[in-house]
Amino acid sequence: MDHFLDKSHGQPGFSADSAPALRIVPGTGERIGFETSDEVYAQLHEHHEMGKLTAQINPVTGPVYVEGAEPGDALAVTIHEIRLKDCGWSVSLPGSGALQNVMGEEMFTRRVPIDAAGVHVTDRHVFQPLPMIGCIGTAPAVGTNSTIMPSYPQGGNMDVTDCRPGSTVYLPVMIDGAYLSIGDIHAIMAEGESSFIAIEAEGIAVVSIDLVKGMTLRAPRVETAEEWIFVGLGDPVQESITRGYEDMFHFLVDDHGWDEGDAFAVMSAVGHSRLGGPTGSTAPDPLHPFTAVGAVTVHRLPKSVL
Repeated sequence: MDHFLDKSHGQPGFSADSAPALRIVPGTGERIGFETSDEVYAQLHEHHEMGKLTAQINPVTGPVYVEGAEPGDALAVTIHEIRLKDCGWSVSLPGSGALQNVMGEEMFTRRVPIDAAGVHVTDRHVFQPLPMIGCIGTAPAVGTNSTIMPSYPQGGNMDVTDCRPGSTVYLPVMIDGAYLSIGDIHAIMAEGESSFIAIEAEGIAVVSIDLVKGMTLRAPRVETAEEWIFVGLGDPVQESITRGYEDMFHFLVDDHGWDEGDAFAVMSAVGHSRLGGPTGSTAPDPLHPFTAVGAVTVHRLPKSVL
């Protein structure tokens, strides 16, 4: 790593109101380590009571000011590695997640050891780590974006499993400097995240940052070795699906010069759509802060068709 931001730089939201923790020149290949915190889960495990929390919920480390980034540009954040620490956490918060009705009113917590053998989810279930970044985004033009829910056009708590080592995450720039922040590392997470909280883990995400001038995005985009992935955000879910597919269509027609009929037919054949993270696309009712509104969807186009 060329730069390291420890978890003391954790912020309660995505915002340009905080002084940058680091300023970088994009495109140099310099690697930045973002250390994330799981203290809130350790406290929940100890106290089993939200009222006794002193740690931030889902803090994001940063922000990083990217020289030359202006509204209408995009950051290209390449994830090189994610270094996990010695444990993760499985937690059921009453009133949250798809399993809230079956898990009941009691808080469930479990410390999950992580070692060379893998992620020890139970005494007999040890899985190889599939680390990913749950929370990655830039600052909005005004105000603060939540690190819990919803997901935003600038990113946020998307909980998309493809934000993993080897991927590049493209994020729209809404304010000079972009103000990139990263948090919420997961040791392993099933797509859709039934529990609303995956196997959360403290760790260090090592990334490099490039700037794509004039790349106007209305939602994040992820590039892997095999696919382009378009994030759809909308309420209801049908609107999210429509937006994700529209972005894929314009990527082929506008960016790559395809014939509209060719794009339509190829997408019908191999443009797959799936449910993304559980955090929704619209701010929840303040009385029900963990109830998602709208949907995050992901739309996959194999690079082989290009």
